[in-house]
Amino acid sequence: MNTASKIVDPAQAVAQVKAWQEAGDKVVFTNGCFDILHVGHVDYLEKSRNLGQKLVLGLNTDASVSRIKGPLRPVCNEFSRSRVIASLAFVDLVVFFDEETPLELISTLKPNILVKGDDYTIANIVGADVVLANGGEVKTIPLVVGYSTSTVIKNILAAEGK
Repeated sequence: MNTASKIVDPAQAVAQVKAWQEAGDKVVFTNGCFDILHVGHVDYLEKSRNLGQKLVLGLNTDASVSRIKGPLRPVCNEFSRSRVIASLAFVDLVVFFDEETPLELISTLKPNILVKGDDYTIANIVGADVVLANGGEVKTIPLVVGYSTSTVIKNILAAEGK
């Protein structure tokens, strides 16, 4: 299997999501930067996928990550981040978005289930209103405590004495 084929543009994602839904699959959507992949990401994505039959991941572009996280981020560029995420068996599609939030992408894709970590409440999950209005569900997943990209970066810098 060529995992790079899982990385698609928004038009391809819309067509694929529609085809899956017409076949009776529940499509789960989540999003994020996924700068340095760690066990917290893997656990979260695996649990997200288990809520339905297909998982679509909206991935922030490099420009979007920099606007959100600052000029030193991302550590890994979007090509690298997308290929690593696409290599996970439980991720079915990866689609980039350049905005600070995935609202436009969620509105276009119309997933059955929208997922974020439990550091969010359903009331403050971007796109929740859109998914609920389309008859979908919005859920949160417990995060693995102690794992974040920021923590990984701090640990690397500490190991290097910086």
